[in-house]
Amino acid sequence: MNNTITMALQRLPLTLLIFSSLCCSSFSSSHENPPYDNNLLEMPSHDSQAYPSYFNIIKDDFHLESKISSLKRLDGRGNPATSAETVNVSYLGAKGDGTDDTEAFKKAWERACSSSKGGVLVVPKSSNYHLKPIRFSGPCKSSITVQIYGTLQASSDRSNYDQDRKHWLVFDSVENLSVQGGGTIDGNGNIWWQNSCKINKALPCKDAPTALTFYKCNNLILKNLKVQKAQQMHVIFDTCTNVQASSLTVTAPAKSPNTDGIHVTNTQNIQITNSVIGTGDDCISIVSGSQKVQIKDITCGPGHGISIGSLGSENSEAYVSNVVVNGAKFSGTANGVRIKTWQGGSGTASNIKFQNLEMYDVTNPIIIDQNYCDQEKPCKEQSSAVQVKNVVYQNIKGTSASDVAIKFDCSKSFPCQGIVLQGISIARGAGKVAKAVCSNVKLTDDGAVSPLCP
Repeated sequence: MNNTITMALQRLPLTLLIFSSLCCSSFSSSHENPPYDNNLLEMPSHDSQAYPSYFNIIKDDFHLESKISSLKRLDGRGNPATSAETVNVSYLGAKGDGTDDTEAFKKAWERACSSSKGGVLVVPKSSNYHLKPIRFSGPCKSSITVQIYGTLQASSDRSNYDQDRKHWLVFDSVENLSVQGGGTIDGNGNIWWQNSCKINKALPCKDAPTALTFYKCNNLILKNLKVQKAQQMHVIFDTCTNVQASSLTVTAPAKSPNTDGIHVTNTQNIQITNSVIGTGDDCISIVSGSQKVQIKDITCGPGHGISIGSLGSENSEAYVSNVVVNGAKFSGTANGVRIKTWQGGSGTASNIKFQNLEMYDVTNPIIIDQNYCDQEKPCKEQSSAVQVKNVVYQNIKGTSASDVAIKFDCSKSFPCQGIVLQGISIARGAGKVAKAVCSNVKLTDDGAVSPLCP
């Protein structure tokens, strides 16, 4: 028995050594190669706090680029990843010779949208593809890119729009979408303008199509395209989130009716940058339900300027907040930066900043109009109004085409509140002195401001 105990004790150090080695190896392995991905534990950054002042809440950078790019299937240059399935509209019957190519585009979209690897729909250059109204519907199985190198031209036959007179090209409920390529989207709007009640007063007022509509699209990139001669509005972002629109050229004649360049409605987290817009209506318009809108490096003219509104029509409730316009040049426009609301509405337009703007021969460089009325009959006076508050105008210079460079026409019942002017210098032109007309406004002047409210 003593021999047995002695042998067991002799083996004990070896047993302990093996056990210790296994435990340490297991412990080390569990730390060096964890069975989870650390990246999965990182939550996406977002602003969830209520900032103490509106100077902070209207930050210039909403960090949209990193949010969207991380969700896109792109290579290092921002182009579609090579693993995605490429679908060329020409291979599916599109001729680009002036005949109707609508069916070929529908087939190409269905194939690209159904690809689990990601789809790339290609529109070749040097061709002009005629299209009837068409809806590119999601959801798609993966990310999708539309590369437009050629020209898409709208059908000039107005009977083609009998089922839907408000839309020509629509992207509906598509996530992780990029539309780009350097090509042209041509609304072929002349026939619609000629039949507009704003051109021919004898005609009844009817709807006309928007050239390009994005509806319920999330994580969207629109860049490097020319959109021209829209039937009515050129580009609409409706009920979208996380949008980048950049390097766009949007054009229509100065007298083309209701041809807004870019219209933003009920959309959150959107950047519109580095674009040239000249149309017959607002270069950019922002209406109810829109939040965190960043506009930067815009050339505007001809047109009606950059507008928030109109808001509150037909006694409706409207909300717009957290808008920054930073860096824009206005030439010969009817307005520079404008906020317009109807009497009788409710809600708020708040936390807005206009900064680093240049005005050249602009009729109304800075204007808040809470008595807006775009109808033949005079609007009746009403006590309720959309509240306009916390608006900063900073570093705005140039010339006014009218005697009134600054006009604040605010509601008697709901005066404009928290309006701040900083570093404003707008002359009448030819070195003349312009004036400011201000009513029902709670205003602060900070630094050199000309003209001053009396």
